Amino acid sequence: MARYLRNLHKVIVGFGRGSACFHSQITSPRLVLGIETSCDDTGAAVVDENGKILGESLHSQKEVHLKTGGIVPPVAQQLHRDNIYRVVTEALVTSGVSPHELSAIATTVKPGLALSLGVGLSYSLKLVNEYHKPFIPIHHMEAHALTVRLLHPIEFPFLVLLISGGHCILALANGVSDFLLLGQSQDEAPGDTLDKVARQLSLINHPECSSMGGGQAIEHLARYGNRLLVHLRTPMSQHKDCNFSFAGLRSQVNNIIQKKEAEEGIHKGQVLSCVSDIAASVQHTVARHIAKRTQRAIIYCKKEGLLPPAHPFMVVSGGVASNGYIRTTLQSMCEAMDVSLLFPPPQLCTDNGVMIAWNGIEKLRIGSGIMYDTEGICYEPRAPLGIDISEHVREAAIKLPPLKNRTV
Repeated sequence: MARYLRNLHKVIVGFGRGSACFHSQITSPRLVLGIETSCDDTGAAVVDENGKILGESLHSQKEVHLKTGGIVPPVAQQLHRDNIYRVVTEALVTSGVSPHELSAIATTVKPGLALSLGVGLSYSLKLVNEYHKPFIPIHHMEAHALTVRLLHPIEFPFLVLLISGGHCILALANGVSDFLLLGQSQDEAPGDTLDKVARQLSLINHPECSSMGGGQAIEHLARYGNRLLVHLRTPMSQHKDCNFSFAGLRSQVNNIIQKKEAEEGIHKGQVLSCVSDIAASVQHTVARHIAKRTQRAIIYCKKEGLLPPAHPFMVVSGGVASNGYIRTTLQSMCEAMDVSLLFPPPQLCTDNGVMIAWNGIEKLRIGSGIMYDTEGICYEPRAPLGIDISEHVREAAIKLPPLKNRTV
């Protein structure tokens, strides 16, 4: 394998050198290599300024972390180290682009797991120095927010909902690096909650869910459950802001699971007979909570004139945006609020190199955030998104009107 990858590297480097004269005679679209290692996926992609994905590669660590019951940062770091050379090389080879032809290299530097971010940044800086390319540091959540513009030519401003295993954020996108933060999770993210509930339910031992991630298993079983048989309170119903909270919901679920296990006389690791009903209720409550906070954000933005009065858009991205039930719930709410809803395709909702490369293209277009001297550049495990105006939202104390769709 090592010899194979070395040969591929020689091919793409040789290709770039041999074609340099040809490319100097024509105007070609700018090309960006994007590298993503913020958590547990190693991704790379080459994208041009027309939004064409020329090559991409992704290595998922899901199976490894599924066995350990969660992401172990040192393990994730080592897996990134083991795979980043292959992933980047595959993306370049598939694209037919040599590193010499790149306009810039874009890499996630914030936020994320420190050990994972460090791998991507270190590898990228080696490429930057070897090929003398500009470096574009990328904010992971900004990249998620703007991915949809690769596919749809929507103009700023638009509302953004980012829901994943590590984040739950409502923001207004006014520009490529210009965001107003309307609300965010006060404790844990929805994806993290769904994963923890799945572990509490021992879904890895369910015959239909043994190879699924926690959120995927919850969504799968919820299709066969009756949510009305398990009562859960929607979090933060009395709080008139756009923040989220999922830890309290998880506590409710844990209490129910313990009670049901005692009633059925089963031991830890066994699967409850009512597991589908619990999954359905959890999924519905998460979806309802997200939809209610988002509804308030829409009302606030319209009231303050922050969204265009005609044809306002909302973009939903992040791993949890792949959940079909949550998508449908948000779609119903947005239709009632006269807002057009856009989702990137599922493969671009989760972490990937394409969104990083595209964010690099967006920054190249406006000439912002491009570094020609990387001395002192570092990663930031914690990094806010934009300017926080969540207190202004809370002070507006917006009461939500009922919607025609009573499930929301």
